[in-house]
Amino acid sequence: MNDQYLTIDDVSTNGKAVLLRADLNTPVDSDGKLIERLKLEEAVVSINDFKDAKLVVISHQGRVGRDDFIELKQHAGVLSELLQREVKFVPDVMGPTAIQSIKDMKDGEVLMLDNLRLMAEENTEIDMVQAANSHMVRRLATLFDLFVLDAFPTAHRSHPSIVGFPYFLPTVAGRLIIKELKALNMISMVEKGPYTTMLGGAKINDRLESIISLIRNHKADKVLLSGTIGLSFLKAAGRIDGYDDLFDNSTIGACAALLEEFGDLLELPVDLAYEENGERKEVPVAELPRGVSVLDIGSGTVDRFSKIIRSSGTVFVSGTPGVFERKNFDVGTREILMAVAKSAGTTIVSGGHTSTAVKKLNIPNWIDYISTSGGALIQYLSGKPLPLFEALKYSAQRLKDGGYSAAR
Repeated sequence: MNDQYLTIDDVSTNGKAVLLRADLNTPVDSDGKLIERLKLEEAVVSINDFKDAKLVVISHQGRVGRDDFIELKQHAGVLSELLQREVKFVPDVMGPTAIQSIKDMKDGEVLMLDNLRLMAEENTEIDMVQAANSHMVRRLATLFDLFVLDAFPTAHRSHPSIVGFPYFLPTVAGRLIIKELKALNMISMVEKGPYTTMLGGAKINDRLESIISLIRNHKADKVLLSGTIGLSFLKAAGRIDGYDDLFDNSTIGACAALLEEFGDLLELPVDLAYEENGERKEVPVAELPRGVSVLDIGSGTVDRFSKIIRSSGTVFVSGTPGVFERKNFDVGTREILMAVAKSAGTTIVSGGHTSTAVKKLNIPNWIDYISTSGGALIQYLSGKPLPLFEALKYSAQRLKDGGYSAAR
């Protein structure tokens, strides 16, 4: 563990009002229903640390404008079931209802506020001072004695709920942060080259930044690209037509620049799968009909990527290569994850959707480490500073220098 910040084991929480920043962001189906419980099950371990405190849990869910941008009422219900005690849901974040509900709490109670990203300021990357001056932090900070950061999947985000509260409140790392770091420290002692990274999913800008970080920090000798990010590179390489509504010019330009600089390290799909008359159809990339919805990689790509994975000393996967939730389009995801599981190298799978796929597709328990963290884990492995840990270090130094009395 890092001796530059404090953990939950360094403080007493009995009788205190504690604000816990968790990451309960969970995949949902087309009806907005949670499709798995992994992050919620993990959160139970953290919540049980505060049985004699007034505990308020905050988290984000999804992104504005997407199907997974929903309220946290379901999350509170699942947590209540798992904990076998009530987690009261408050359909508010920082308004009068939220504030009064917090003030009315008794020791041992757990309360969950609504989706943090309902607040516009929570959707913006800002520095600590700006975050501390956000409306949400200003309104809520005075109600608590302690802030616990336990959202490793969001560690790379400089959002008010991550970096703002440590400006006013003593802040410590929670149980899941400790667990992640212990596992990653063990992995770092046995990892070896060649390093292969496979990136999928739809978070294109995050993936572009990750590619640069991993390659320049010698953590990726090969980068296998699939999913929407794979399509963006195929578009930039001039191998597919259309999809102008899916990618803006700046994204295609960034992909083209990476192809020019690192083209020999980047592996793109050679065939793709889409739906035709209710059936799966695979075609070489050059024969892809204009405008069809690509739902998976093809068998040729699976074979090519699997061969690279088998010859790797360390394999890191973040994001799925296809829409594994749909019948007939889980093939690429299943076969790639099976290749990872069977690899003789050190293997790491990260991200909420990818972790869900491992469980849903019954992948054997042979992968060395499975984390619900995605972009944060990539940046951590590449050695890039993460705002969450910088906030923890700030708080530890603040306490060492005399505390928070002047700021409260």
